[in-house]
Amino acid sequence: MTFIEAERKFIDGLSTIYGFEEARSLSWLSISFLCKLERAKYLSIKQEEINSDDAEQLFKIHEQLIQGKPLQYILGETVFYDLTFQVNPSVLIPRPETEELVDWALITSRIINGETEVLKLLDIGTGSGCIAISIKKYIPLADITAIDISEAALNTARQNADLNQIEINFIQDDIFKPTNLELINSKYDLILSNPPYVTEAEKDQMLDNVLNHEPHNALFVPNHDPLVFYRAITDFALNHLKINGFLFLELNEKFSKETINLLREKGFKEIELRQDMGGKDRMIRAVLS
Repeated sequence: MTFIEAERKFIDGLSTIYGFEEARSLSWLSISFLCKLERAKYLSIKQEEINSDDAEQLFKIHEQLIQGKPLQYILGETVFYDLTFQVNPSVLIPRPETEELVDWALITSRIINGETEVLKLLDIGTGSGCIAISIKKYIPLADITAIDISEAALNTARQNADLNQIEINFIQDDIFKPTNLELINSKYDLILSNPPYVTEAEKDQMLDNVLNHEPHNALFVPNHDPLVFYRAITDFALNHLKINGFLFLELNEKFSKETINLLREKGFKEIELRQDMGGKDRMIRAVLS
């Protein structure tokens, strides 16, 4: 079987589930990962025979995709902000919109950092560690702590920090009732979080590969209290952000106004709402006065 024959078979088997363009993308990502091929090299050898072991592995991936398992979990890794992250069902798969939050935080950090001051940052609900590790990679002097309630998620985040040769202070704690003394005795220049924000009522609108495979405790909040994490985070920030420190939050576009009102009621100022590349209200930056 040639590379191009394998690719066509792969696409044909997935097109009815994912659509042709997505199936083609999944095919290329799988082939490039397994065979360690750049696009230009692949185009020059696509009429050649594919290694039988690679072909076998390729169609094992194909079967898992048919069953709805996300490709990132199948491959065990993904790319976020030009860095490689290991992912598994204990952590959410990092999304492009979260890259936009990181970018905004990096720009803000560089503006306020100057040349000598070392910024102290906290990432709440770190999951794979993608936010904390990406910021540390581009601001090496930053002192970054990342917390999560899940021991399994923190194990993955630690692996990702090692993978990217980054030092992060990881702490297992619950933002609703933090007990770690280092955490509760610290003040931060920036606090960031991409907390759970999808309501239970929105489950019906979600793709099966997300709903059936990604961790629900990192996704969902009760219908009657969609801002439950935002209240806990803002209450923590009131006591642990430095004056004029920045709070960055990713949010559910359906509750952007309510989130802004919450921040105002808590006394934050200079509240700025931004849309993601899809035009949805997705992230907020606020300053503690």
